[in-house]
Amino acid sequence: MRQEWLEAGAAMCSVNLGEALYLEMRARGVQGVGDTIEDARRELNVINPDWELVRAAAKVKAGGGLSFADAFCIATAERLGTQLWTGDPEIIDRANELSCEVADLRATGA
Repeated sequence: MRQEWLEAGAAMCSVNLGEALYLEMRARGVQGVGDTIEDARRELNVINPDWELVRAAAKVKAGGGLSFADAFCIATAERLGTQLWTGDPEIIDRANELSCEVADLRATGA
């Protein structure tokens, strides 16, 4: 995790952290998962969805073309009024349609 992100108060929805966890499990096997995700969970401001966040994510998802996890990512950034940092091409392709600013992490080499 980049230190400047932590200093900026980086936050992540627990749904998206879970997505990162299952991707790591797929890549390394369930038994091979290390502390990477757990370290991130301790360092980030993890946002657990309440009903209002679920409703906001459902509204994003209803617009079509995005996964429900992507919708939670967007709804969380919108709730917090923060820039959304992502390398997800589906979100980046829709950046001009969102009510939050999107930073393309692919462009920064992060």
